[in-house]
Amino acid sequence: MNQTVKIILVEDELYNLRLLEGMIKKLRPEWEIVQTFDSVKESVDWLRNNVHPDLFFMDVQLADGLCFSIFDQVEIKSMVIFTTAYDNYAIRAFKVNSIDYLLKPFKEKDLVAAIQKFENLVALSTGRVQKQDYSEILEAIRGGEKKYRKRFLISKGEAFYKLPVEDIAYFYSENRVTTAVTFNRQNHVIDFSLEALEEQLEPAEFFRANRQIIVNIHATEKIENYFGGKLKVKLNPPIEEPIIVSRLKATDFKQWMGR
Repeated sequence: MNQTVKIILVEDELYNLRLLEGMIKKLRPEWEIVQTFDSVKESVDWLRNNVHPDLFFMDVQLADGLCFSIFDQVEIKSMVIFTTAYDNYAIRAFKVNSIDYLLKPFKEKDLVAAIQKFENLVALSTGRVQKQDYSEILEAIRGGEKKYRKRFLISKGEAFYKLPVEDIAYFYSENRVTTAVTFNRQNHVIDFSLEALEEQLEPAEFFRANRQIIVNIHATEKIENYFGGKLKVKLNPPIEEPIIVSRLKATDFKQWMGR
């Protein structure tokens, strides 16, 4: 990105604030850190009276409450990269909503990936980033409920489309590229590994059959016994390569089918 990106850091731990500042200045020296805040109140007061930045780095747990209280009081139109030490259910909520996060302690490679995602989104959106809905993340963190992905955002040319999870028959990985195949046999490249998708998909609906594929229960037409205690799975829509479930996973797969 050639333009100067204006950012705000919201972090109540001085060590983490200085660390993040230093890493950003090293990786993107042309970016401008407009302000730093350590509380919900301080952030809200400033945001009500000033032009919002291009990007926030925002700690989830601040001294005076969750950072999501900021969104309750001010309409945030900027992109946000969350920083958090939260446990797995909250991390799952971030993933489900396609919002980037940095897990503490900060690692430079994670910051690089988050910055590149932001830059790619801005580039694909011709400089404008779609407003994001943080309500599901807030609900998950406050209520402790695990949230699973309901849709993907896919791009075609300069446009974005939503792809409901229920429309996807299976995901397969080939040459480190993950593809979602819909029930009407359309293919869409998905920017997640199968490992990441396992964390995001409802386990009653999707099963990791083997290293290459995750299948939807509604696409699983039948299973057959295979040599060595393995299973052979027939999908609809069909896939060229045979789907073999290992002996170690066979029992779990049959139990999943019979739920």
